[in-house]
Amino acid sequence: MKILVIGGGGREHALVWKLRQSPRVSQIYCAPGNGGIAQEAECLPADVKSMDSLVSVAERVKPDLTVIGPELPLALGVVDEFQLRGWRTFGPTRAAAQLESSKSFAKEFMQRHRIPTAHYAICQTVDEVRAALPHFHAPLVVKADGLAAGKGVVMAKTKEEAASAASEMLSGRMLGEAGNPIVLEECLQGDELSFLVISDGARVVPLVAAQDHKRVGDGDTGPNTGGMGAYSTQSIIDDKMRDWLVHHIAQPVVAGMKTEGVEYKGVLYCGLMMTARGPMVLEFNCRFGDPETQPILMRLESDLLDTLEAAVEGRFINDDLRWTSDASVCVVVASGGYPGTFEAGKKIAGLEQAGELEGVKVFHGATSNRDDIYFTSGGRVLGVTARAANLDNAVQRAYEAVSTIGFEGMHYRKDIAARALKK
Repeated sequence: MKILVIGGGGREHALVWKLRQSPRVSQIYCAPGNGGIAQEAECLPADVKSMDSLVSVAERVKPDLTVIGPELPLALGVVDEFQLRGWRTFGPTRAAAQLESSKSFAKEFMQRHRIPTAHYAICQTVDEVRAALPHFHAPLVVKADGLAAGKGVVMAKTKEEAASAASEMLSGRMLGEAGNPIVLEECLQGDELSFLVISDGARVVPLVAAQDHKRVGDGDTGPNTGGMGAYSTQSIIDDKMRDWLVHHIAQPVVAGMKTEGVEYKGVLYCGLMMTARGPMVLEFNCRFGDPETQPILMRLESDLLDTLEAAVEGRFINDDLRWTSDASVCVVVASGGYPGTFEAGKKIAGLEQAGELEGVKVFHGATSNRDDIYFTSGGRVLGVTARAANLDNAVQRAYEAVSTIGFEGMHYRKDIAARALKK
């Protein structure tokens, strides 16, 4: 089979790496890919913001299956367009992807279907924000309605800070159109959990859980990012909790979508806060998470292609997925200044040495390759991922690999999975 993966980050590198392991894959393409992905797939120039560009790539390679990585093509309706042309595509339609592309849609959907989530208010104007704020206690959360590449969330310590952030979003100064309207939310306390399932439109099958680290600095300090690292272990949730999340959150989403006339096929990412009141949904993503995909796929022992193909064709078997009991951890290595402004084009050293370590795979998030030399090309440059029999050893392996890598300005969190190790 010929496979096309759309996207060019660490998540897409992990998808390419795992799909290549299927004996049924004869050729794998990635559009646009990056310097590291080019070592494992044929990378094709493409603009993921352009429907015409993506259609042109698919017409050229005629894939047997296309896998959509990032959120923007889903929001544009690439899956709808590909399906109209008879091309098998893994991912939700534009209507289904509203769960991610519109925070206000997702909150109202959860309310309609009694899916546990934080108390909220949807505001179109600054006056509406001022009217809503007395109904909240500080701290609180301000969210842009639309897609904002993981940066449309502000954790406000005071109501004044929340009002200021909301004003910036509503004016378009912070995020452009992504900030109109905005969602105010109560600030939930607890451990965050990334819980992903794959849906065939009617049923869901869970992947192993992971925990992301969103803040840029150690100890969960500094601004939010697209994710600075993640880990996955067999003990992160027990079977009872996994089944609860399936039956009270993931399955009701797919069933609720169906009652509203929308079939949900693809990955559903449930970003959860495990609170004293029980699990609560922070957000939905309609694709594999980044960086959670890297440690999750490091633990997958069954054929990913079989699973994705079964979902597209609506023929799920619960026993399809086999997982190792090993732990896995991903440490994101970022450009200096990220998530703010940063410079690209920095020469990267030590990648070969890192990749030779036992149980380590370095996934490329934003690199280019010129004359066999790698350079940085974005904010989250690498996802250094390791697998070992236990979390302690996986963390040690990942940081040993990170220590071999160097480029000007590079930074990374030094406490990925530290809270889990303390427990």
